[in-house]
Formats: sequence, C-alpha cells, structure tokens
Amino acid sequence: MKLVKTTIFSGIITLIKISSGFIAGKAVAIFTGPAGVALIGAFSNFITIFLTFANGAINNGVVKYTADYVQEDHESRKLFSTALRISVICSGVIGCLLILFPGFFSETILRIQEYKGPVRVLGGSIVLYSLNSLFIAILNGKGEIKTYTIVNTIGSVISLIFTIILVYYYKISGALYSLVLSQSIVFFFTLYHVIKRPWFKVNLFKNSFDIAIARKLGSYSLMAIISAITLPISQIFLRNMLGATLGIESAGYWQGIMRISDGYLLIITTALSTYYLPKLSTLKSDPEIRAEILNGYKIVMPVVLIGCLSIFLLRKFIISILFTPDFAQMENLFFWQLFGDFFKIAAWMLAFLMLAKSMTKVYIITEILFTFTYVTLGYILVSMLDLKGIVVSFGLNYFFYFIYMVFHFRNLLFYKSAANV
Repeated sequence: MKLVKTTIFSGIITLIKISSGFIAGKAVAIFTGPAGVALIGAFSNFITIFLTFANGAINNGVVKYTADYVQEDHESRKLFSTALRISVICSGVIGCLLILFPGFFSETILRIQEYKGPVRVLGGSIVLYSLNSLFIAILNGKGEIKTYTIVNTIGSVISLIFTIILVYYYKISGALYSLVLSQSIVFFFTLYHVIKRPWFKVNLFKNSFDIAIARKLGSYSLMAIISAITLPISQIFLRNMLGATLGIESAGYWQGIMRISDGYLLIITTALSTYYLPKLSTLKSDPEIRAEILNGYKIVMPVVLIGCLSIFLLRKFIISILFTPDFAQMENLFFWQLFGDFFKIAAWMLAFLMLAKSMTKVYIITEILFTFTYVTLGYILVSMLDLKGIVVSFGLNYFFYFIYMVFHFRNLLFYKSAANV
C-alpha cells in the first residue's frame, strides 16, 4: 500500500464523510445557534473520552499487532480473542456507570441534568461501539483500506441522517441522541462487511485470554487513554473558560472553527492513520523509517499548505455555507487556526512513530506537556486578546510541538549513522 494511493483513495471516500459532517453541522447551527454548537461540542468531547475507555483504549495496539502478525495465524488468534474480551469487559463496566449515574455525568459535562437520557442511551449501546472500533482497527491493521473507508463512510452518512431528523424535531436533545445512536448502529454495517472478508473466521476470536498479548496492548492503551483524556479535557476547560469570560456564543464560534479544521484535515489524518501506523510498525531499520517519513513530508505537507491557503482565502464563503450570519465573527480566527493546523500535521507525521514503536514514556510526557501549554496559553492569551487568543494559543502550541518533535527525532532525521529507533 503506497501513501499516494492511500491518500487519493481515502480522500475520495472521506469527502463523503466531510460533506456529511458539514451538512450536519449546518443543521445544528441553524436550529440551535452558537450556544447549541458549543453544547454539542462539549458532549462530543464527553463521548470521545468514554468511548476510548469502553474498548480498553486498545485500537492502536490492535492496528500495530494485526500488521505485525498478518502472516502468523496463531498469534492473530490470540490477539483478536484477547482484544474481544477486553472490549466486552471494559464496555460493560463503562456502560453500567453511565446508566447508573446519568445525572452526574450530564451536569458535570453539560452543566445541566436535563440530558440524562442521551447519557443512558450511550451506556446501553456502548458495547456496540466498542466492537465496531475493534473490527475497524483489525481492518486497518490488515491494510484493507477499501473496506476500512467504506465502513467509516457509512457511519458518517448514518450520523448525518440521524442528526438532520432529530435536530429538526428535537433541537439540542435530538443532536445529542444522534451522536449516541449513530456511533452504535454502524456496528451492524461494519460486521456485515467484515464477515465477508476471506480471512474472517469465527475461530479467530475463540482463544482464551492471553496475558502476554494483554500486556503488549496495555502500553498502547496507556497512550490512547492519555490522548483521549488530554485533548477533550483541554477543550472542555477552554470552552468553559470562554463561556464564563466572553459568553457561550464565543465558545460556539471557537467550536465552529475547530469543526472546519477537523473536517478538511480529515483526508490527511485518515490517510496517515490508515497508512502510517501499520507501515511504520513493519519497518525495522533507520534508513527505511527515515525514507518513509521524509517521503511522507514531501507528499503530505504541500497538500496541507494548499488546503490551508484555500481555506483562508475562502473563509467568508465557507462561513456563509457551513454556518449562519450569527457566526460572522469567526472570520478573525482563521489565520492562527490554520497556522496551527499546518504544524499539527507536521508534528503528527513524527508522533505516529512513537505509536508504531511503542515509545510509551516519551509519548505520555509529550501529550501531557503540550496539553498543559495549550490550556495555559489559552487562559493567558484570551485575557490579552479576547476570542482571538484561543486560536493564537492553538497555533503557537502546535508550532512548539513540531519543534519538539524535530528535536527529539533529530538523530533519525538528520544523521545517517543514527542508532535504531
């Protein structure tokens, strides 16, 4: 699987996913306004955290070891069987917590107990999401880009349908239910496609729990848990700070610009997660790894630059298409947000190496450090620059993150005699 082929193929199908997300966002903006967009963003962060815990945060580990064991049937059986049991047990525990304490979670995340219903529904259906994530990780690890992108696209279309219908009739409550239900219903479509694959056998999942495999997945779980906690929680802190100091509408503007970033970068991040993690996992020597990374920069970063410039030049048009006139203040946020997006991808090109090579300690330190700097810069710069400060903090933080990544991997990148990673 080549990076160019993966990027083009995933880009075509991911376009559907992006379009679905933007149409859904438009519906939410029309029927709930900036305040509703901010609230739904908070609930999305909440879902991200709990869905990560629901499958034991093993997705990246499953991708890596599926790629490593692609020719080893016995090891694959142990991996898949152990991963299945971890997913079911973890999702059962998380589901019970959400069902038993919906009021606590609703008030903690959304500042109101009115939305206990969506929390309960999430708890009751979270096992389906967990199993869906497991199957998608296996597809990724096996390099089955076509099936992988199809099932992700189906999830986007389902989410779009649920969002439009439920937001139209039930406004904010409908949007929250759509986020929960679409995550789980797509499992049945994923299962249908997976069982059609020639490698699929029920016996792959019938081995007993393997302690050695669980320990290997554990290092990836720790990294994924840190990622799942740090980014959403930092956004929750910053969103609450914006709401308290500048008003909930300002938080909605920020959520809107973040939605644009996540949307247009989805093509790149999908290609990277689909291609790079399994690819880097299989490379053993420094020259191979260095060549793969540098080739990736040559292909990916010009695309990101063109995307950033295009978004900036078309920012007024984009706001009018994706949102409503109430979001006009977002125009001043684009430069620093796009600046941050560029260096975010540049840094991630190297950060994937940490995942691929199980560099658990440095990965965790890096995630915590730059989450702290992001929040700290956010508080300081918002007090100085008002709403613009939140995107300046985003841009500066990812610029510093990129500089750190280059420094950390300087031997690999710049010295041919570097020691093996």
